[in-house]
Order: sequence, then structure tokens, then C-alpha cells
Amino acid sequence: MTDPLSEVIALLQPRTVFSKRISGAGRWGVRYSDFGQPSFCAVLDGSCRLAVDGHPALTLEAGDFVLLPATPGFTMSGFEPVRPERIDPKVMLSPVGEVRHGTRGARPDVRLLGGYFVFDSPDASLLVSLLPGLIHVRGVARLSTLVKLVAEESGKQQPGRDLVLTRLVEVLLIEALRSISDPLHRLDCCVVSDGGGALVVTTPEIAKSLKRPLV
Repeated sequence: MTDPLSEVIALLQPRTVFSKRISGAGRWGVRYSDFGQPSFCAVLDGSCRLAVDGHPALTLEAGDFVLLPATPGFTMSGFEPVRPERIDPKVMLSPVGEVRHGTRGARPDVRLLGGYFVFDSPDASLLVSLLPGLIHVRGVARLSTLVKLVAEESGKQQPGRDLVLTRLVEVLLIEALRSISDPLHRLDCCVVSDGGGALVVTTPEIAKSLKRPLV
């Protein structure tokens, strides 16, 4: 029997990584408009505040990892009141070096790695709609290691770079979804095969009525 989580990742066909190092110091805040593509953020050092539309605000600490499968609007900031700078993620330029928010030249209060990727599957929106809108993982060393590998690989132009990044993103997704206890059960869905290579994500009740093998 095929692993359902592996099948879902294979169906999504993740590829292409854009990542950047970000730091914040003093009084700072940024407001990103709705993006729609999957994105991630890992806290390398320090702490900050993350407020994602439709979700309670979070305090992120070193070692935390956040996955936003569809990236709604969100605000990231320090802990002092501030009017955030508005950023349109769809027109962002690729940065050279670290992006600093807040006080220049000061020791950063937080250092992050942020990035996004895309799903090539034509059915990606359906599959993403079954995932939690926000996945926050704390204290998983394997994710921290993977994020560092993504940062290193994305900062270089070596042969095979795109393939390596695609594979790393696949593993990042799997590790993040593993953090959800029995993810497909929690999402109240099953993956069903038609016997010819096509897969369907459906509810357990409908799956039981189908004369097709579960994968």
C-alpha cells in the first residue's frame, strides 16, 4: 500500500524556490498582501511576531518553522507598536544579501529565512484547500537542518541547483505535514486510486463506497 502523504506530495509537484535572509532590529514591521503561493519561514535566531489573516497572532522563536500553503496576507514585526511597511510579494525583486527591517547597523533582534515555491499540479488548489491554512512547527531539528540546506543551495549557482532545491522542498513539505498527527485523518480525507495511475482525494465516507483501492 502506497503512503498517502507521499502521494499527496507527488500530486502537488512542488518546484522552484525563492529564498532570502531577513533580519529585524528595533521598531519594525512589514505587511505582505495576499500572495496565493505556498511560502515558508524559519527563525534562525531571536524572536518576532507573526499575524496571519484569519489566525491568532504567534510569537516565533529560534528553531520555529512556519508553512503557509496558500499564503494569505500577514504582518511580521518586532514587539513594539509600529505602522508596518506595506510590501507586495508579487513585485518583489530578488535581494542581494540580507534584507534588514528596522534599525540599520544594530544587532538584529531576529534573523529569518523566508521563501516560497510553486505547485505544478493543475489540481493544486483543490489539494491545498484540504490543508491547514497555517502550519507552525516548533522544536524539530530535522526541519532546521533542511532550511539551512535550502539557504545554502539557493545562494549558489551550481550544476543541478534547481533539481536539488526541488527535492529539498519536497522533503520540507513532508516534514512539515508529518508534524500534523496523522495528517490525512485530521484533514478528514482519503487518497483513492482508480487503478490506472489517477488519484482522488475524498472523504472517508465516500472512499468506503468506491470500489477502488485506497493508496
